[in-house]
Amino acid sequence: MKKITAAILSLLILVSFAACGTKNPTTPNNTTVQNQSQTPAKNTEIYFLNFKPEVADIYDAIADDYKKETGVSVKVVTAASDTYEQTLTSEIAKKNPPTIFQINGPVGYENWKNYCADLKQTKLYSILSDKSLAITGEGGVYGIPYVLEGYGIIYNEEITDKYFALKNRGTTLRSMNDVNSFKEFKALVEDMQKHRQELGIEGVFASTSFAPGNQWRWNTHLLNVPFHLEMAENQNYDNSTLAGLASEEFTFKYSEGFRGIFDLYLDNSVTDRKLIGSKSVNDSMAEFALGKAAMVQNGSWAYSEISKVDGNTVKADKIKMLPIYIGDQNEGQQGICIGTENYLAVNSKVSEELQTASADFLYWLFSSETGKRYVTEELGFVTPFETLRDAEMTDPLAREVLRWSNEDNITAVPWAFTSFPGTTFKDEVGSALLEYAQGTKNWDQVKTQISSSWKSARAQ
Repeated sequence: MKKITAAILSLLILVSFAACGTKNPTTPNNTTVQNQSQTPAKNTEIYFLNFKPEVADIYDAIADDYKKETGVSVKVVTAASDTYEQTLTSEIAKKNPPTIFQINGPVGYENWKNYCADLKQTKLYSILSDKSLAITGEGGVYGIPYVLEGYGIIYNEEITDKYFALKNRGTTLRSMNDVNSFKEFKALVEDMQKHRQELGIEGVFASTSFAPGNQWRWNTHLLNVPFHLEMAENQNYDNSTLAGLASEEFTFKYSEGFRGIFDLYLDNSVTDRKLIGSKSVNDSMAEFALGKAAMVQNGSWAYSEISKVDGNTVKADKIKMLPIYIGDQNEGQQGICIGTENYLAVNSKVSEELQTASADFLYWLFSSETGKRYVTEELGFVTPFETLRDAEMTDPLAREVLRWSNEDNITAVPWAFTSFPGTTFKDEVGSALLEYAQGTKNWDQVKTQISSSWKSARAQ
C-alpha cells in the first residue's frame, strides 16, 4: 500500500491544490458531519447512488447485511454506464435525494461542492491512511477516496503460454516477461492472430466496444496514456494532471502512438472494425471470459464481471495485466495506469441524522468484519484505509495492481484523465474514433477534432 501511495501521490496531491485554487472561489454551502456518537433509528433509510454497474448486485447484498446488523436500510441505485453525472443531477433534485454519492476528483468537486458535507470529523476520514489523498478545500474534507485501481491490457496467461509453446511461432519471445515495448507487443499480437486457430481463439483482442455509453475505455482510459506524456512535458508543473487542469491546449502530440495501439486492437479482434458500433463492454468481457479472445483492455474492477459470465473458462490464477505501450522512449520503465476517480461524498442538503447515518454506513463498510470481507473478497478493492492495510486480496486483478506497484524501476502512469474537461469532450473524442474505425474519417481529421474539442471545452 505504501508503494501504491508513493506511485500515485504526485497525482492525488493536486486535489487540495485544485480545490482551493479554483476559478470560482464560491464557498461551499455545506455542513460538518460530526463523529458518530448516536445509533440511528432503525427506520432510517439512507440512499447510496452507486457509480459502478459491474458491482451493483454486490452493493445490494451489502445493503441487506447492513440492515441485518444495524436495522438501518440502505437504498442502492446504480447509474447506467457512463451516465453517472446525468443521473446524479436528476436524483439530487428529488424530494428524497442520494445521501451518499461520488465525485470525480477535483473537476467533480467543482461541480458538486455545494452538496458536499465536511467529513473531517468522521471516523471514515480518521482511518484514511494518507490524509493528503482526500479532496479538501476551505478548511474541510469533502471527498474521500475509497479504491485505488489500475488498468491496462488484461490477458489470459493460459493462452499466451500456449502461444509461446508453439514451435512454428514467428517471434523469438519466450514469455510475457519479454514484452516491455510496443514493438515487441505488436509483434506478439500479430503473430498470435496468425495462429488463432491453433490457440483456439477467434481473435487476440475482445471487441473494441463503441455502443452508446461504452466508449470510456478509449476516449478516457486509452487517451490517458498520450495525454499524460504530453502534459508531463509542461515545464511549469511537476504533475501531468495539474498541467492538464491548467492547459488551454492539447495538441495530441503522441497521436501516432495512440493510433498504433488502437489499430492493433481493431485489426486483431474478435469483431470486424466496421461492426464495433453495436458492441458493449459486456460483450467484450464475455468474449474474454469464454476464451474467444486472449486479451482485453480494462481494469482491476473487471474480474467481478469476468467471473460471473455463464460458461467462463478463464482460470483466476491465469488472469494477468500488461501496461498499455504506445512507443514512448521510456516505455521500458512504464507500468500500468494506477489512480482513482472515485471519491465518496455525503449530501450536505439532507438532515444531520441522515448525514451521520450515511457516514456510519461508510465507516462500517471499511472497518467491520462483514464490510471488510465484502471489500476484499467481493468488490476486490485495493483501498487506502488503515483498517484494510493487511487484508489479503483474493481478486486476481487487484493482485496485479499490487504486483505492478511493487515492480522495481517501474513507474505507474497516473490517471491524468481526471483533468479532462467534461463529458462533451469525451463524447466528441469517442465519435471521432468510431468514425475512424469505420473508415469514414482519416487520422489527421481525428487528431484535429480532438485538439479543437479540447480547446472549445476549455473556453467554456
